Amino acid sequence: MTEELSRVAQQLTDDLELASAPVQISYLDAAPKGVQEHPGGAPSVCTFFSEGKTKAFYAPLPEHEACEIGAFVLGINPEGEKATKLMAMIGMMQKEGYLAPGEEAKIPRNAQAPKFVAYGPLGSLPMPPTDVLMFARPKSAMLAMEASSAPVPVNGRPMCAVVPTLHAGAPVAVSTGCVGSRIFTGMGDDTMIVGVRGDQLTEFAHRLRTIRSANAAVGTEDRRRKAGYHPQ
Repeated sequence: MTEELSRVAQQLTDDLELASAPVQISYLDAAPKGVQEHPGGAPSVCTFFSEGKTKAFYAPLPEHEACEIGAFVLGINPEGEKATKLMAMIGMMQKEGYLAPGEEAKIPRNAQAPKFVAYGPLGSLPMPPTDVLMFARPKSAMLAMEASSAPVPVNGRPMCAVVPTLHAGAPVAVSTGCVGSRIFTGMGDDTMIVGVRGDQLTEFAHRLRTIRSANAAVGTEDRRRKAGYHPQ
């Protein structure tokens, strides 16, 4: 499995011209054997996404709770102190005009939170991916959307909502990112997030290879037409 996923990871990196490895996210009921535990929490859930580009690790659910919005999206129930912090954050965002009143109720979130989450470069973990996220340029997002077997939902804030969007049934989902994700992950202004559901990964990679070849052929024809066009 790991060898096959590593092959797919290399193909995705080549076909989407990625600057960093696709990130595997695996939801787990128990701590995985042979995988290092994250040494501490993170200021945001998307920080784990970014760290997963270069190293494999897992984090228990409580380590995600420092990020009020991300924890809510992950499926953690906002109870007690967590609810107080979440409402304070939402209140601040609404006061500043970042969120419209009631918009928080429309944010995608997991129906149930996992007990543990493993992160790492695709193929570096001893279990299949629940989802795969890629930090990609707009052109790469275009190719991924064309390679999807179904309409592709596109979301903005919060970036981490791309994950429950996949869980809701989308084979491929795209996020334009949010201000928090760009600060916490260091995403450049030319970067978006492409997500693929784990059980769709092999089919997606196959369709992507076809789409990339088709785009090359159409691009050659379009360049010929542009060069040969002369207004009357």
